[in-house]
Amino acid sequence: MSPRAADAVLKWLLRAVGGVELLAVPFVFFPVPWMDQVHRRVLGLGPLPDGPIVEYMARSLSVLYAAHGAMVFALSFDLPRYRPLIRLVGVLHLLIGAAVLATDLAAGMPTPWVLGEGPGIAVGGALVLLLNRAAERPDPSPPGVP
Repeated sequence: MSPRAADAVLKWLLRAVGGVELLAVPFVFFPVPWMDQVHRRVLGLGPLPDGPIVEYMARSLSVLYAAHGAMVFALSFDLPRYRPLIRLVGVLHLLIGAAVLATDLAAGMPTPWVLGEGPGIAVGGALVLLLNRAAERPDPSPPGVP
């Protein structure tokens, strides 16, 4: 893959990851009964446990996902400038993916959740690293050739 093509795919990937994570914003403000319905019906995890720590954790995690998503999305607008930070995002996603996989397994999360969340984060991190590295290679095409 040419460096230019790698950058185009990397830009799309960062925007997709950031955009998906920004979908957490509404959950910062959802009423607790709505969170309970998502927990029960959408996730199939039964009733949402009651208590202030549950609401705090749900809202805090949503804020962190949204903030991370905004940062990842913003990185996509100047790849050459942010290339070292993009590399860090890739490495962190590999590590976070492994940690989330271990957490999901220890918590007894449903198999589709376990197979999708941690490995998905890690694969995304690996793709970011591979694309970022491919984009750093010198472009073999002569200047002015697309």
